[in-house]
Amino acid sequence: MLEEEELDMSILARVGSLIAWIFAPLGFGTWQAAVASITGLIAKENIVGTMGILYGGTEAYANLAASFTGISAYAFLVFNLLCAPCFAAIGAIRREMNNAGWTWFAIAYQCGFAYAVSLMINQFGRLFTGSVNFIGLIAALIVLGGMIYMLFFRKYREAVRLTRKV
Repeated sequence: MLEEEELDMSILARVGSLIAWIFAPLGFGTWQAAVASITGLIAKENIVGTMGILYGGTEAYANLAASFTGISAYAFLVFNLLCAPCFAAIGAIRREMNNAGWTWFAIAYQCGFAYAVSLMINQFGRLFTGSVNFIGLIAALIVLGGMIYMLFFRKYREAVRLTRKV
């Protein structure tokens, strides 16, 4: 098994450290969790394998419990479940949409939605447990307000004529 010092000096750790700050507002801003989320784009089951290796094999449960709180673990799970699917499913999205632009939009939308929901879970959960981060809470409230506006107050406008020749 790899030693912890060897893992911390790996290329994967360097890349994970560069992107870990993106996930910090979600409660899992370690390079290990960031790398596990990225490997989930290859296949969702890779998240489990990556975390098993990076968090110490047989001691993985103890190391995970030390790295995650209940709220941050829940935010991690929700993010990875809602985030863009694996490469094979992305290929199917590309084939069905028949347009690279719409495919990238779908991927960005899924990742953005997963980020927003995980942000709200982590920030509102931290509010209820007493370890509030006011900047993150304000961001989560803005996201929640935007979602409520889009669901209930934005007027739906049906197209009355085609703009493209079919």
